Amino acid sequence: MAGRDHPLVTDQYYHVFNRGVAKQQTFVSERDYNQAILSKDYYQYIKPPIKLSRYKPLTESEKINVRLRMESGKKLVKIISYVIMPNHFHFLLQQLEDGGISKYLSLFTNSYTRYFNTANNRVGPVFQGAFKSVPIESEEQLLHLTRYIHLNPYVASIVSKNDLPLYPWSSFPRCLKEPIPFYSHKTYSYRDFVMNHSDYARELKRIEHLCIDL
Repeated sequence: MAGRDHPLVTDQYYHVFNRGVAKQQTFVSERDYNQAILSKDYYQYIKPPIKLSRYKPLTESEKINVRLRMESGKKLVKIISYVIMPNHFHFLLQQLEDGGISKYLSLFTNSYTRYFNTANNRVGPVFQGAFKSVPIESEEQLLHLTRYIHLNPYVASIVSKNDLPLYPWSSFPRCLKEPIPFYSHKTYSYRDFVMNHSDYARELKRIEHLCIDL
């Protein structure tokens, strides 16, 4: 892929991220965040049966039927963890199909751009060029990266440490209920792994090559 110094290999894990053009806020209102979450989930499937714009006005029972049809098919990517911040997003993805991550990010960002431009009576790009990606080289890196992603709202002073597990635009609340791949520590929970990380700055330094400054 032009502009990318490594291939995106199927079955491998990648940290992918992008920010708003000129570092401007891209997610402002609750409606914006809800649209991003909807797009994030909807476009992970290879062949959604209908366009997202047609899905949104359906009744709840109709939406359930559509989701059941999608879930019976294949996915482009598996979403391990994510966070959506006011002017950027982070996804930790496993590519499940050749070209899956590129297609997924294209569908996600294009869909959100159409929504945001229509809602704000504007034209032009919303995100800063092509998304960036960093391959994950070990299970240890994957686990530390999930922590880095989930700590973003606290590190950016958007929420307090106590409120971090409640941040709604992140996979952290879900990961407190569902297992994280490769996390199998016997003496403390994944919540403790994230929340009680007193030497966070040191660990961040250790994986800074995975977390290019946004």
